[in-house]
Amino acid sequence: MITDLTARLTRKSRSNFYYAFLTLPRPRREALYAVYAFCRTVDDIADLGGERAADPSARRRELQRWREDVARCYEPGATPTHPIAMRLQAAVRAYTIPRPALEAIIDGVEMDLDRVAYETADDLYPYCYRVASAVGLACIEIFGYTDPRARQYAVNLGQALQLTNIIRDVGADARAGRVYIPQEDLRAFDVSVDDLRAARYTEPFMRLMAYQAARARQFYRLAWESFPAADARSLVAAEIMGRIYLALLEEIEARRFRVFDARVTVPVGKKLAIALGCWIAARFGRPAQRVAA
Repeated sequence: MITDLTARLTRKSRSNFYYAFLTLPRPRREALYAVYAFCRTVDDIADLGGERAADPSARRRELQRWREDVARCYEPGATPTHPIAMRLQAAVRAYTIPRPALEAIIDGVEMDLDRVAYETADDLYPYCYRVASAVGLACIEIFGYTDPRARQYAVNLGQALQLTNIIRDVGADARAGRVYIPQEDLRAFDVSVDDLRAARYTEPFMRLMAYQAARARQFYRLAWESFPAADARSLVAAEIMGRIYLALLEEIEARRFRVFDARVTVPVGKKLAIALGCWIAARFGRPAQRVAA
């Protein structure tokens, strides 16, 4: 079954999102599986191997096919061609997922084909919006909400999550030719792109990463400041995502930003404890934790 395909892809990825999905009723959970599978499949296009990796036009054609399938999700009587897109169409129709959000996700992946560096944080934020905040805007339609502040919450939380990813993956991304740390920050802390590629763990690198972590924490704070308490129960899955990623950032900080040695993760037991804590907090109509300055 297509549903089994999307669920297996989510579980196999060992995604932090999987633990958030567990709190949802089955219809909403299956819709989230479809959105997540779409995001993973489209994102993988930027990392295609073999001949297609040497031919960016092949990857652009793949993305164009996905744009066409997303359009079919919204066209009356149309049927998408990809099995995951078929499941996505069912989610779109059940939960009114905004088409611009799905198209923005594809745009973000395409940015990875066009750009490998960003001069300033302000230049980076549109990329983070497309690959993360737009995902949040799609997801909250499935979660359900009544307060329009939920959309700003999703945007800010998406920025925080993506900035956390950038910190964790800085070495692997640089070796792949993608530098998401703003160039002006690299210069300010006297860290070069070659330092990132060579995994040089230095005092300037630690200071650079602490600066990036502070920026991520600012977005976590902004997210929770805009958290709509009236929608605490329906947004509990989003809270779990945010809390797990905050725990990831805290783990990276506790390791003094030693992100070159191995991929930093949050233990499964801690993820489950976070999920339970968020679920209990939602019963009282509040987020699970405020972020310290």
